[in-house]
Amino acid sequence: MKFAGIIFANLLRKKVRLLLTLGSFAVALFLFAFLAVVRYAFTGGADLADAHRLVTINRTSIIQPIPLSYRDKILGIPGVRRVTHDNWFGGMDPENQREVYPELIVPDDQWNVFLKDRQGAIAGAATAKRFGWKIGDRIPIKTTIYGGGAWEFNLDGIYHGKRPQDDETQFWFQWDYFEEKVPDRFKGLIGWYTVQLDSPDSAVRVAKTIDQDFLNSPYETKTETESAFAQGWVKQFGNIEFLILVIGSVVFFTLLLVTGNTMAISVRERTGELAILKAIGFKDGSILFLVLAEALTIALFGGILGLGLAELAMPVLSNALSGMLPNLILSKTMLAAGLGFAVFVGACSGVLPGIGAMRLRVVEAFRRI
Repeated sequence: MKFAGIIFANLLRKKVRLLLTLGSFAVALFLFAFLAVVRYAFTGGADLADAHRLVTINRTSIIQPIPLSYRDKILGIPGVRRVTHDNWFGGMDPENQREVYPELIVPDDQWNVFLKDRQGAIAGAATAKRFGWKIGDRIPIKTTIYGGGAWEFNLDGIYHGKRPQDDETQFWFQWDYFEEKVPDRFKGLIGWYTVQLDSPDSAVRVAKTIDQDFLNSPYETKTETESAFAQGWVKQFGNIEFLILVIGSVVFFTLLLVTGNTMAISVRERTGELAILKAIGFKDGSILFLVLAEALTIALFGGILGLGLAELAMPVLSNALSGMLPNLILSKTMLAAGLGFAVFVGACSGVLPGIGAMRLRVVEAFRRI
C-alpha cells in the first residue's frame, strides 16, 4: 500500500493517454465477452444436450420429411422409453413433448388448457416477450408454405427453460390442427423424431437399429445423439470456433502492442524520476513492481469497465438478435476468463518496460535527462 500514491500519481500524469488506454481495454474486453458468448451460443447446444435423447431425421437432409408411421416401430425397439415428433412450422406431439423435454417447463394448468384446445399454442418466454404476447391472446400467423394463408392460434401457455441457456424461442401447437390445415401431400409427414432412451448406454445400439429398420425405404433415416446432432448443426455455419480464435488473437496482440507501447513511453518519460528513486534507495524489485502495478491497474480497471458494459449490453443484443442466434448468456465463468485475460495482457505489457526500468543505472539515467 505504501506505493499506491506513487502508482496513481504516475497514472494520472497524462489523463488523456490514460483514458485512451482504458478505452482500448474496455473495447477489447467487450469484444472478448461478445465473442465468448457467441461461441457458446453456437457450441453450447452439445453441452446442454440430454444423454438420454436421440434425434432421427431424413438421411438426405433435415429439411426433408419422414413418415409419422415410423413412430410405432421406433417405440417397439428395446431401450426406447418415449418418442415425440416435431416439424419446422411448430406442429408437435402434445402427448409426449413435456416428458421428452422436461427442461422446458409449462405449468400444469396452462398445459391442460392447451390439450383441450384444438387451436391452442404454447410459446417460449423469449418469443412471447419479443412480440408482447400474453396468455389468452389470439395470434394469427401467416405462412407461405403448407398452402399459404393465415393460421389462427389461442395462446394457452408460455414455457420457460430450467437453465438460462435453454431455448425459449419455440412455438408449439397441436399436431392434429396441423394435419387438418395442410394440403394432402403433407399429411402423415413429420420433420424429425426425438427419441428418449431408458439409458444413455443403449444410444449406439438404438440409433443403429432405427436406421437399419428403415434402410432402403423411400425415407431412409439418420439417427444420432442429441449432442452429435447439435454439433453437426453448428458445423453448417462454418468453423465458428476457428473464426473466433483468429479474431480473439488479433484483439490480444493489438491490445498488447497498444498497452506495451504506452508503458514503454511512460517509463521513458520518467527516466530521471526513476533514477532519483534508485538514488534514494529504491531496490530494483521495487522499480519493477511500480511499473507492473501501473500496467495491471490499467488492465484491471479497463477490463472491469469493458465487462460491465458487456453485461449491460448482452440482454439488448440478445433481444435484437432473437431468432437469429441462440440465447446470448454471459456467464460468471466468461466474466472471470475475461478478467484473467485483461490481467494477463496487463502483465505482459508491463514486464519488458519494467525490466528496462529495473536495469536502469543511475549515472546513465542522469546523462539522458
